[in-house]
Amino acid sequence: MATVRFDVQGHVALITLDRPEARNAIDAQMAYELAEAWERLRRDDQLRVGIVTGAGEKAFCAGADLVKTIPLLSGARKPQDRFEEALVADRSFGWKAILRDFDCEKPVIAAINGHAVAGGMELAQATDLRVACHEASLGLQEVKWGLFPAGGSTVRLPRQLPQAHAMEMLLTGSLIPASRAFELGFLNRVVSRAELLPTALQLAEQIAANGPVAVRLIRRSVRECLGLPLGDALRRELEIAEPIYQTEDAVEGPRAFLEKRPARFVGR
Repeated sequence: MATVRFDVQGHVALITLDRPEARNAIDAQMAYELAEAWERLRRDDQLRVGIVTGAGEKAFCAGADLVKTIPLLSGARKPQDRFEEALVADRSFGWKAILRDFDCEKPVIAAINGHAVAGGMELAQATDLRVACHEASLGLQEVKWGLFPAGGSTVRLPRQLPQAHAMEMLLTGSLIPASRAFELGFLNRVVSRAELLPTALQLAEQIAANGPVAVRLIRRSVRECLGLPLGDALRRELEIAEPIYQTEDAVEGPRAFLEKRPARFVGR
C-alpha cells in the first residue's frame, strides 16, 4: 500500500501523506515515496504548483516515526524491508522527503489539516505558503526526547519568526495553536477544516495562472537573496531576473494585457 498519494488537478499537484493511523508519521516507505513525489513535481513541466497535506483529521504530519524510523536510524533495530534498507544505506532521501536538501523549484503550499510536529513542522517550514485549519497545532518537540530538529529548524525558523519566538519553540518543545502561528506570521490563512483544501487550491490556481517562468524566478530570487547584504542581493536579483525578458511568456503577457484577454503562458 502506498503511503503517499499524488493527484493532479490541472497544473496543480496534490501530495497527500497517507498514514492517518500513525498520525502521518514518516517511516522509511513514506520518506522514499515523498522524495519521489518532489522529484516528479520538479520534472513535470505541466505542474506549476504543489500542495502537501495529510490524510485524516488528527495530523498533518507527526514527524519521523518514533517507533519505526528513529530506532532504525539509531541502530537499535535492523532493516526489515527494502525501504528501510535503502534509508539505512542512504539517508539523503529522508532529508529530501521534508525538503531539507532539495528544492523542487516550484511553489509548494502546505495545507495543514492537523498537528504539524517535529519533521512535520520542518516540512511546513520548507513550503512557500501555508494554510491551516483552526484545530491544527505546530511545534518542534525533538528537545523533549533528547533529539535535535536537524531538518532545518535551527536555520529556517529564526528566519521565519522573530528570534525570541523561534528560540522558545525550539528550546521548550511546546506546541502553539494555528491562531498563534498566524499572529506570528508563520501562516497565510487559518480556516475551517471544510475550507482548508479549497483555500489551498484557490491559492495554487492563482499562482498557476501566472507566468510559470516568472513564478519560478521570483521564488528563486527571494530564497537566494534572503540574508545577503543589500547590495549583493540587488545584484543577484538582476542576474536572476534578466533571462525572463528573452522568454515567449514575456511577449505573451503584455500582448494579452493590450488585447484584454487572459494570457496563454507556455512556460518558456
